[in-house]
Amino acid sequence: MKQVTSIDPNSISTKELHNILLTAVAPRPIAFASTINLKGDVNLSPFSFFNVFSSNPPTLIFSPARRVRDNTTKHTLQNVKEVKEVVINIVNFPIVEQMSLTSTEYEKGVNEFQKAGFAEGNSIKVKPPRVLESPVSFECTVENIIPLGNEGGAGNLVICKVVYIHINNEYLDKNNNLDTKKLDLVARLGGSWYTRITEDSLFEIPKPITSKGIGVDNLPKHIFKTNILSGNNIGRLGNYEKIPSSNEINEIKSLPKIEEVLSIKDGQLKIEKIHKIVKLNLDKENLNLAVKVLFCL
Repeated sequence: MKQVTSIDPNSISTKELHNILLTAVAPRPIAFASTINLKGDVNLSPFSFFNVFSSNPPTLIFSPARRVRDNTTKHTLQNVKEVKEVVINIVNFPIVEQMSLTSTEYEKGVNEFQKAGFAEGNSIKVKPPRVLESPVSFECTVENIIPLGNEGGAGNLVICKVVYIHINNEYLDKNNNLDTKKLDLVARLGGSWYTRITEDSLFEIPKPITSKGIGVDNLPKHIFKTNILSGNNIGRLGNYEKIPSSNEINEIKSLPKIEEVLSIKDGQLKIEKIHKIVKLNLDKENLNLAVKVLFCL
């Protein structure tokens, strides 16, 4: 049986809790936020408490948290309270080191665009500039700011409505859609770790949007009698649209290789052999055959 460490969040320090949350809840996209204050001072800073929450209206939310060590707030939060506008620039691998540099706690009024060597691009509908090197930039108005607490580590939800979008054409495919493979995005992990979304790290999972998968509960119960089929394998099998008919199953049973396996006297060995054939077909992306073989027992 697996050993589990169970923790009451109130029993550990905010710093310890912060480390657990940021390491476990990952990877996180990065909001590279450019803001401006009433004096016209520009600020640029990254935040990984960030995501998209609606497309109608188009809404992004990021959270500049109070510093754990001294409960101070960041210049970005101060700026969006003064000028309720922000440009959220997307971060990819070619600019990740420069982006990291902007997280340095420079004095108020220091322009991180200049410190990190980024070029300022004029925005169309908001005052803060955008990062010209970013693959995608979202001009936003700040619709609301919701403080989650008053102590160190407390977040402040900055709810942003997208009012204009800039896309570098280098990252479009032949149909003028953003190309995930070209974007080469990065995401934040715990500590000093990041991850890179490369073509080698990408994989697709068919989504049961227009049809309902049969579900794992409708698969033969012997799927759990070996460790050959992984949770991912079982999930893929449960995503199949329908239970094979008797005719379909009998057709598979008549195949020489399957006949040979079904003739094995040892019940557990028979299941293992079937599961290996199922897994082999899943690895070859032949879900249709894999399901039918599974139902032969």
